[in-house]
Amino acid sequence: MDNSAKRILIFVTSFFWISMYTYVPTLAPYAQTLGTSYDMLGLIIGAYGFVQLALRIPIGILSDAWGSRKLFVVAGLILASASSFGMWLLPSIGALLLCRSLAGAAASTWVDYTVLYASYFPSNEATKAIGFLNAANNLGQVTAMLAGGYVAQQFGLRSPFILGGIIGVIGVVLSFGVREKRTPPKPVNITILHETLLDTNLLRLSMLGIIAQVITFVTVFGFLPLAAQALGASLFEISLLTTITMIPSIFSAALSGAFFSKHFGERATLVTGLLITSLTCIIIPFITNLSLLYISQAIGGFARGLVLPLLMGLSIRHFSSDKRSTAMSVFQAIYGLGMFGGPALAGILNDYFGLAAGFFATGLIGLIGTGLAGWNHYLPFYRSTHKI
Repeated sequence: MDNSAKRILIFVTSFFWISMYTYVPTLAPYAQTLGTSYDMLGLIIGAYGFVQLALRIPIGILSDAWGSRKLFVVAGLILASASSFGMWLLPSIGALLLCRSLAGAAASTWVDYTVLYASYFPSNEATKAIGFLNAANNLGQVTAMLAGGYVAQQFGLRSPFILGGIIGVIGVVLSFGVREKRTPPKPVNITILHETLLDTNLLRLSMLGIIAQVITFVTVFGFLPLAAQALGASLFEISLLTTITMIPSIFSAALSGAFFSKHFGERATLVTGLLITSLTCIIIPFITNLSLLYISQAIGGFARGLVLPLLMGLSIRHFSSDKRSTAMSVFQAIYGLGMFGGPALAGILNDYFGLAAGFFATGLIGLIGTGLAGWNHYLPFYRSTHKI
């Protein structure tokens, strides 16, 4: 596939994530204006991951069976736009839960973005390709959160929902220009799913994916804005914080497979990324200065960007092309447990013990993941041909 096809999908990917993340920095403060408790806020944040847990595997199976990824790329943008407009039109706690679930349905199509973009590259460059696409993902999120924080500061807490919906509509129009090499439709093959679900390598990588998502969704996309608010941050300063955490991850995601894993080894990259991310989570409750919070989370963001693209690339590398959507959907569905369970658990802990408890528990989970990533017997399967 030529470079123009790659560029189109990169642009569409950015618009996709912009649509869903314009309101993320201000979602928790907005929910609190509606009277939301910490545990309910955890459910609203976690609903995004719970729906992905339910939908990503069916979407991956159908995508492989129908031989089309573009269909789901377009559908994802439509759902993303609808969820943003829904939160704007219906200012209630129930609507937030419903529409954030709808955003989770949109995010479930991410598997087809990743597999489609990886198909533009040779199979041995899967981690490199997904690193580039994750950079576009992170760039879209950064742009969204910075713009969302600005419009919230200028026009109120509900305005980012309108912005996200409009960006989603533009993305839908652009998505019709996405190109793919369709394969002939074939019957749904449950055997492929069964084989994938029993793949030990994939399941072990998915466990690390759960841990990576627990950290991300408890902090950046969860309770970190409330920690900043407690330090006196304005709405724009909150969006600036989430932006600062994301900008370094754009570069580290692009370089994770293309540079770091090649020069330092895949295992060392995973261990370093998880360790730093965990530590920058644990120290959040001890920070009493907004500038120090910015610095610590920028470091954590760079480390976080190293981890997930590498895990995603490794998760499909040893599968044939006709099984990759299913394998990626299994990986992404399983890590949805972290996106749901992490915020839900943190919300309960925060209700009982205060905001610090969720950050401490999350950091501990991250340290457990660091130990697993560094354990030869846990990740032995690329040892003969790769540095992991």
